[in-house]
This record gives sequence, structure tokens and C-alpha cells, in this order.
Amino acid sequence: MKEILFDEIPSLDLADFTSGSPEKKAAFVRKLGEAYNNIGFVAIKNHGLGQELQDKLYASIKKFFALPDEVKAKYERPTIGFQRGYTGKGKEHAKGRNTGDLKEFYHVGQELSTIPDSDPVKEEYPANVWPEEVPEFKDIANEAYRTLENAGRNMLKAIALYLGLDENYFEDKVAYGNSILREIHYFPIENPDSVPADAVRAAEHGDINLITLLMGASADGLQVLRKDGKWIPITALPDQLVVNVGDMLDRLTNKKLKSTIHRVVNPPRELMHTSRYSIPFFMHPRSEMDLTCLDSCVDEQNPKQFEDATAGEFLEERLRELGLRK
Repeated sequence: MKEILFDEIPSLDLADFTSGSPEKKAAFVRKLGEAYNNIGFVAIKNHGLGQELQDKLYASIKKFFALPDEVKAKYERPTIGFQRGYTGKGKEHAKGRNTGDLKEFYHVGQELSTIPDSDPVKEEYPANVWPEEVPEFKDIANEAYRTLENAGRNMLKAIALYLGLDENYFEDKVAYGNSILREIHYFPIENPDSVPADAVRAAEHGDINLITLLMGASADGLQVLRKDGKWIPITALPDQLVVNVGDMLDRLTNKKLKSTIHRVVNPPRELMHTSRYSIPFFMHPRSEMDLTCLDSCVDEQNPKQFEDATAGEFLEERLRELGLRK
């Protein structure tokens, strides 16, 4: 495939895939594959997440993050690797770094009441943690979670077709998957000299999961590393989600689909005292999913680059690297 250096991420209409003609569906799959082969990011509209729900979600997380640190700390769960509830300021760092990112965040996973008792993952996942100070947060976050999960399933169907797989290849692998809705607050820094010189809002990294769906952030700062080494800003229109390839999909496809390095840079010094909010949805499969490279993605020109592993094994390894598991 011809290499393309995008100056901005491509924009696609998910309705072309879900309700369009066979020709529109095929064109969506082709354009998605082209983007994921090159830059690993696209912006999509008609994803189902309405502006009203986004506004409610942002309002609820701003209310939570405005609480005193000692109140927020009640909702930390370090014994489960911070996979549910609150994670305090500077506790996560990028792989290969020791300096903590200038952020705090809140994790929401599968709501256990929605999982059938007969499904073994119900015993595997921790229960969600809900802040009593923001009672509306639970219903709003759960609705956003289900909406983004559905959009992610449609994106994975298009990815499966691009890879020459059955359209429903990922369906049983992501059913009640270990996905995470992460509400992030990049907190204000009143005195920039008080933080380590190399501290940033989110150091350069790749996401762990299959795909990430990101609703519009409250301020600029997200950048992606292009193949030629140039950082380009990621901007999306208000009605778009940014959807990028994660390391699990990169691994499954033997790097055919690219998990591109990205970061959130600090604002200019005069704006360091301002907050930035962001809400990504990390779409994970069930932990037993086999991430062994697909046979169709391995040949003499592209020899297998990864050891066999399950999604659960890979997740545990990465959580240790991020400082969230001991």
C-alpha cells in the first residue's frame, strides 16, 4: 500500500458503514484501513454519542474533580491496580518513564449487574466505584459507556472486514469485555517551577487496548507522532469522536494496523493554571482473547514480531510498566 503522510487525521462517517449502501460500506472499510495502516487515527461522526450526554458527563466529572483531594482519595482502589474509581495526581507515568503525568482520573468499567451470572467474567471484574458526592455520575457514565461500546463494536466490524475476517470476528471477544471509560483531569499548575522539568500532562505513549474512542476534549494539546517523526495536532469537530488503534490490535495484526505514539503537551506557561478535561473509552476484549498474530498478517516480508499472549497477560504486563500494578 502507498505510504501517505497525513497533515491531519482523516474524517469518516460511521453511517456509511452502518446504514449506507454496499458501495459506501466498502469505501468506509477501505478508507479506514488506509488511515490505520498509516497514522492509526481517524475522526468519525454519526457514532451515537449526542452532545447533550457529553455535556452532562463533562459537568459531572468537573464536579467530582473540584472536590478536595482527601475526599477524592476515598475512591482510590490501589489493590486492584486502580482499574476502578479514582487515581490521584501524578500516580501514572508513561512506559519507560518515572516522572508522573500531570493528571488525575476516574475509571468506570462494565457494570456487573448487566453481565449474566453464567458468564465467568462477572467474577473476574471488580465492581464500579461511585462517588456519593456526585449522585448523577453513575447513570450518566453508564449511558456513555454503553453508547461508546456500541460505536466501538461497529468500528471493529469494519476493521475485521478490512483484515479479510468475518465481520463479526471481534463480537464474542468484546462481549462484556474489560473496557474502561476514563475521565481525566489535567489539573492546573499555579507555579510551573514547582513540578519536575520533564513533567507533562501525558507523556508519549501507545494505548494498551484494541481501539480507543475519544470524545472532544475541553482544550487543545493532543498530538500524534507521524511516520516521518513530525508531531501533528489532533483536532476533531464537536460532532466527532477520535478513534485510534491500540497496542492489542497492533499486536494481533503484526503491526499492519498501527498503534501510533501520541501525547498531551503542556499548554503555554501562561495557561498552565488552567484545567483540561478529556474522556477516552479504552475498548478492551475479554481477558482470554488470544492476541497471537493473525496468519494473514505474517509472511516472509513481515515476519512475526510478537510472542503469543492473551489480552489479560498483556494488560497485566503493561499495568506494571505504567506503575499501576506492583
